[in-house]
Amino acid sequence: MTKKRAAKSKAKIVAPTPERSAIMRAVKGKNTIPEKFVRSALHKQGFRFRIHNEHMPGKPDIVLPKYKTVIRVMGCFWHGHKCPRGDRPPKTNTEYWTAKLQRNVERDKKQKRALEGEGWRVLDVWECQLKTEAWFKKIMQKLRP
Repeated sequence: MTKKRAAKSKAKIVAPTPERSAIMRAVKGKNTIPEKFVRSALHKQGFRFRIHNEHMPGKPDIVLPKYKTVIRVMGCFWHGHKCPRGDRPPKTNTEYWTAKLQRNVERDKKQKRALEGEGWRVLDVWECQLKTEAWFKKIMQKLRP
């Protein structure tokens, strides 16, 4: 690698500012608004479930033991959904974030395989799907065929 190229690749990694650090600290990993929305809709239909089961691969957002089903509520950007919101590249520190988001996608696949290997049905609900009722109908069809 040439010196010019090495300097250029080093320049892409930007140290976070205190403001950026504060923003990133505020990003939640569980009990997000979309997750609460899905839980509320399920509860109104009479479903009872557990949340964030630490004994299961990936600590799924919603576990319905009676139906041997887990529901993962996925943020489009963070989990690499192929929609306008999820398919946009980060504007800064692109190299770091692209690798980070790709690791998230790989981790999600690994966790899904592990859950399915244990006999669980895995349903993913994407953040962008919550704008319509189609996601709920799809879940109901899978849970109450």
